[in-house]
Amino acid sequence: MRKHSQQILIIGGTSGIGWALAQSYLQAGHQVTVAGRHPERLDLQALQQYPGLRYLQLDIADAEAVRAAISGFAASGLDLLIVSAGTYVNSRRQALSLEQTERMLATNVSGLVHAFQAASELMLRQGRGQLVAIASIAGLMQDYPGASVYAATKRSVIQLTDTYRRACAPFGVQVTTIIPGYIDTQKLRDLNQGDASHKPFLSSEQQAASRILQAIASKQATLVFPRRLAWLVRLLNCLPAFVLRFRPD
Repeated sequence: MRKHSQQILIIGGTSGIGWALAQSYLQAGHQVTVAGRHPERLDLQALQQYPGLRYLQLDIADAEAVRAAISGFAASGLDLLIVSAGTYVNSRRQALSLEQTERMLATNVSGLVHAFQAASELMLRQGRGQLVAIASIAGLMQDYPGASVYAATKRSVIQLTDTYRRACAPFGVQVTTIIPGYIDTQKLRDLNQGDASHKPFLSSEQQAASRILQAIASKQATLVFPRRLAWLVRLLNCLPAFVLRFRPD
């Protein structure tokens, strides 16, 4: 028996893990809209290959644009929202400017609120739906003097998704938090002079997508992977702040 075709929106879905997830859902016959600041990253062949694919230009930091995009699903319904959009600046290599800091906060934190708020309102009216946020294992690191702004934003993502989970669960809306370690995306390679193979416990896009898809399908509350890196972070959190040198961000 053919499964119900879902209406799926992936913000930050034009590249990286967001696009990997989009392709998996498209191959399964779902209707997928990918949104991002640079939809031109999608190649023409991909657009022709997947008749169920729609795309739109969207900056998640723009609250009105996000609300307008999600309201477009009111007639057909929105079954699944995945927020994969995020921005990162390596604060160990350069001092963060005010503009960079504001951009990280606007994208990683405020942007998530814009998307979750608009989508949860629609899903609560429907009485069904699932919200998913891609956080980072950096968000599991305890705060300490000198910790990165990026890690702080991802701690906020984890906390925000937990809040939405508790608020929406009684009304048939599920919330899943994905907390991955290093994924071998083009973005990560670009940040590491084209080669991210030295990153600890590196996952391929395919490995990461497979685990994330399983967690979403089972409506798992939280997925943390790889486990070995999660255990390492837990160990580091036991150390005094002054000896911390490793940052998984």
